Amino acid sequence: MNNKDKSKIIQRILNKTYPKVPIPLNYKNTFTLLVSVLLSAQCTDVNVNNVTKKIYPMYYRPEHFVKLGRKKIENLIKRIGIFRVKAKSIYYLSKTLIEKYNGKVPNTYDELERLPGVGHKTASVVMSQGFGYPAFPVDTHIHRLAQRWGLTNGKNVVQTEKDLKAIFAKKNWNKLHLQIIWYGREYCKARECFGIACKICKSCYPNRKKKIITKKA
Repeated sequence: MNNKDKSKIIQRILNKTYPKVPIPLNYKNTFTLLVSVLLSAQCTDVNVNNVTKKIYPMYYRPEHFVKLGRKKIENLIKRIGIFRVKAKSIYYLSKTLIEKYNGKVPNTYDELERLPGVGHKTASVVMSQGFGYPAFPVDTHIHRLAQRWGLTNGKNVVQTEKDLKAIFAKKNWNKLHLQIIWYGREYCKARECFGIACKICKSCYPNRKKKIITKKA
């Protein structure tokens, strides 16, 4: 089965499973979306949402976080992994937004990726969910699933993003990215499916017997 055939099967199953797909991270505006995505690195979305639900009612603009300062930001997010590093990034990206962008989140990859603590994946999520620009953010979970489904060779997330963009229509990227995340969490789990148990894996590889060991990003 080639990638074109697999993509049709995958999209059909995902659209049936998630006709309306929820956004995993809760946020108030584009700036808080950026902060939440930054916080989600090496941390679950549930944990990020639990922490930010007490922050965003009071602090939701770059000016708020600059006024707080690094130590107070640390105290607010200390339940999140590598919170000191993330607090530093949030403080300095807030400062940069005020000094260079009049307090607004820029809407280009180049400008976003120049902000402290913001990499390509974070920029892609903001471009997709914040500005509605067609993007296919690839994290370690999507990287893992793309390997299981035989859509990439698994070298790295950069290659995986390129491969997925070549297989799926641009108009579907934003929705697909979220659908794949939810499907991986609920059906094609890292330590349960192994490429042989969920509906997508069984449909794309009906004769597969051996467990698939994926390469880390």
